[in-house]
Amino acid sequence: MSDADERIEQRPPTLSDVAQQAGVSLATADRVVNKRPGVRAETIRRVEQAVADLGFERNLGAAQLARRVRHRVMGLLPEAGGNPFMARLRQALEEASHTGAGRHLDLTIQAADTFQAEPLAAAILEAGTVADAIVAVGLDHPAVREAIDAVVARGVPVATLVSDVPGSARLRYVGIDNRAAGRVAAHLLGRFAGGAAGEILVVLGSRDLRDHRDRLDGFREALAERFPLIDVTGVVEGQDEPAATRQAVARILQRQPRPLAIYSAGAGNAGLCEALAERDLKPVVVAHELTPETRPLLVSGRIDALIVQDPGHEARSALRVVEAALSGARIDERQERIRVEILLPDNLPD
Repeated sequence: MSDADERIEQRPPTLSDVAQQAGVSLATADRVVNKRPGVRAETIRRVEQAVADLGFERNLGAAQLARRVRHRVMGLLPEAGGNPFMARLRQALEEASHTGAGRHLDLTIQAADTFQAEPLAAAILEAGTVADAIVAVGLDHPAVREAIDAVVARGVPVATLVSDVPGSARLRYVGIDNRAAGRVAAHLLGRFAGGAAGEILVVLGSRDLRDHRDRLDGFREALAERFPLIDVTGVVEGQDEPAATRQAVARILQRQPRPLAIYSAGAGNAGLCEALAERDLKPVVVAHELTPETRPLLVSGRIDALIVQDPGHEARSALRVVEAALSGARIDERQERIRVEILLPDNLPD
């Protein structure tokens, strides 16, 4: 096989490859390739040599951005309601639309019912008639998968955000590894409980939300492996709303009055803590996301730890992903990896 044939079979070189070959930062490589000043002659020589050696070419995306080509993107998010994380995610998307890749996108955010399959599917189909790309909080349901497949077949890429729709033709899922997050929660609860035997309750927004279901699966797996004396004896759904969560938890506490610990895999944590306070219960509680709702609960000790993701990173990543799909640009996989973080009262950010 000739060198040319091998090059065809390989992926095209990226700017990150150029930077690595030249031994410079990605920002410096970008400055040299785009002929911006402020770089030493020797550095320019190394970068240009790497460009030649790798056969790197400025891509279609860069040319389109230079011509200020704009694309219409529809964001489908649930009503914030009692879910402060979704409110922050909406704000982060709006902020990201004015910076970076988002500056070349016309973003419209529309409320969608992400707990009901048919309304969400209808919203996706409608968005596909007016937008060039869609960013949507997903629901793992056949109707939603079919809607995504239909708009993608018409040439409208869809990125799922925070909650995935696996098996669909979606472009990419932007969010954390929720199964891993559930395993982290199990390790925290097991260690906080000191290895004691007991019952654990799990509070979800909905089993149909793939992120919540994956968290539950990972949580159960890790408990079985590391803490076999602890058992999940109840799972309730609170629709990510404080009032509904309080009612659901209150009902199950009538049957299981003294749980060892509680894992809250969704929102509505104020309602969970209200239900516990009404019965003067103080089990170990691990929950998700740092929000105006959960911060005071963590500080006061009503929640013991938070597993968090960065909505700003997710918003920027989602817009970069759809911009790349629309323009033909490439993405840096390392930049799009969304990580989880554990927060205790001792390491709360300001």
